[in-house]
Amino acid sequence: MTEQPVCLTLIVPRQLRDEVFDYLTEQADLISGFSASHGTGHGADVRLHTAAERVKGHADQAIVQVILTGSDATRLLEGLRVSFAGTRLVYWATPVTEFGRID
Repeated sequence: MTEQPVCLTLIVPRQLRDEVFDYLTEQADLISGFSASHGTGHGADVRLHTAAERVKGHADQAIVQVILTGSDATRLLEGLRVSFAGTRLVYWATPVTEFGRID
C-alpha cells in the first residue's frame, strides 16, 4: 500500500521567494516540482516589510504548493525549519484524495 499524499502549502514573503524556490528545487530526493502563485497577506500577524506594503495594507507573498507523501512532507518541513529559522514561514498540509496527470 502506498502512503497517502498530502498537499503542503507554504506562504512565503516576497523577499524570501527566490531563496525558498532555490531550496525547494534542491530537494529533488523529496519533490519532483512545485507550483507557485502570487498572493497577498492580510491580518494582524502579517508583517508589512516595505513602505509600499504599508500603504497598500497587505504583504506581497508567494503561495507554494507541493504534492508529496506525508513522511516526505515531514522531512521537507524539518529542513525548512533549519534553513529558514526565524522567518515565520506559514504552512499547512491537507490530505490529497486523488492525484494524477491527464495525458
